[in-house]
Amino acid sequence: MSAARSELKSIGYEIFIGALSLLSIFNLVLVALARQDDDLQDVLLTMNGIFSVVFLIDFSYRLATAPSRRDYFFRHFGWADLLASLPVAELKFLRIFGLVCVVRGLRAVGGRSVLRRVIRDRAGSALFTLLLTGILVLQFGSLTILRIEGDAPGANITTASDALWYTIVTISTVGYGDQYPVTDAGRIVGAMIIVVGVAIFGTFTGYLANFFLTPRKSAEPVDSLQQLRRVLDVPGVTVDDVDKVLALHRGEKTG
Repeated sequence: MSAARSELKSIGYEIFIGALSLLSIFNLVLVALARQDDDLQDVLLTMNGIFSVVFLIDFSYRLATAPSRRDYFFRHFGWADLLASLPVAELKFLRIFGLVCVVRGLRAVGGRSVLRRVIRDRAGSALFTLLLTGILVLQFGSLTILRIEGDAPGANITTASDALWYTIVTISTVGYGDQYPVTDAGRIVGAMIIVVGVAIFGTFTGYLANFFLTPRKSAEPVDSLQQLRRVLDVPGVTVDDVDKVLALHRGEKTG
């Protein structure tokens, strides 16, 4: 099963997709438990649309980079990835196949190796963590603020649209002020969204600065032992010649 995902090298990306798959399946349970709550249904439908876009991009990326597109589509559940990317909530349960592939792939790599790769690719892992955090805050922040403010006297956050708009504006630190909480509990939730938003955009700004302004490292040299073996294989080359070349490379003078 790990071979099905071998075209992807980013552990952070795999964890991000696995977490979104788990969240989309969890949302199916929420939809089933709250069929009488139209506002909650609207929030989850909006999140379903966002997930559909992300899963469609994921399917396209996996298909384009797969060693064998036919094998990926028919043998490694590419068809399930495609169907789960459709804007139909009931089809999101098919993400269970993608989730199983991610879990098996990570287990095949090994826990220590996964941790090493995440640490090695800190910038990329941070980016996917920010994206996942933003999605989680958008969904659960909207649901929470709507539940608290929906029936409060004088409230202006009374619909799913109001809650989503308020959360987006707040997490982006724009703060238009057209929607705002009127209860103490709502203000606490709003303050938490603001803090998370500042952290997200501050880290994202640092990521962009690091990506665009940090000079690219030169390619890693080939293993020195292999280089020496190649040089020594050349007729007439002695160990002394190799020593002279290495000394010149270090900037030392040779006799």
